[in-house]
Amino acid sequence: MDKGAQHYERFLGGDKNAIADIIEEYRAGLELYLYSVVGDISLAEEITQETFVKLFTKKPHFRAKASFKTWLYTIGKNSALNYIKRYSRSVSTEWENMPEIADDVETLEEIYLADERKRAVHRALGKLKKEYREVLWLTYFEGMSSKESAAVMKKSVHNIHTLLTRARQALKKQLEEEGFDYEI
Repeated sequence: MDKGAQHYERFLGGDKNAIADIIEEYRAGLELYLYSVVGDISLAEEITQETFVKLFTKKPHFRAKASFKTWLYTIGKNSALNYIKRYSRSVSTEWENMPEIADDVETLEEIYLADERKRAVHRALGKLKKEYREVLWLTYFEGMSSKESAAVMKKSVHNIHTLLTRARQALKKQLEEEGFDYEI
């Protein structure tokens, strides 16, 4: 049983502090994942909160067919899709506004180059199809396995492998079109 599942089990058993542990453990990653789905950081924050409120109030049953993280991200994605359906508006992603992840780099030049690479990747990601952005985000930024990504995206593992291959190719092509030589 993973840490998230243990926290959730404690919460269901009456430990009200366990929900704080779940939020602390998963909030940031869920928020960034939902940002890749809806394209608006404020909306992603709102849907993340809604996801945790659902856990707290509805107490859905966790069957442990997948990891707790996969289950939680699926709940979050479903909430995001419901929001999109409800408000039927087009979603565009501004990848340039993503918070940068700090690297342990020794010189200012290396820091600058690393930041430029990240910005180029985020810009290129923003120009890809939504499915490509999503599979790349889950796999590389969230570190999910193909099986976990398949569960979140409601696709087969084979479809995820195919989608991931196509997404990497599309990202590489987009980066090359922008004049950026980047190894994927």
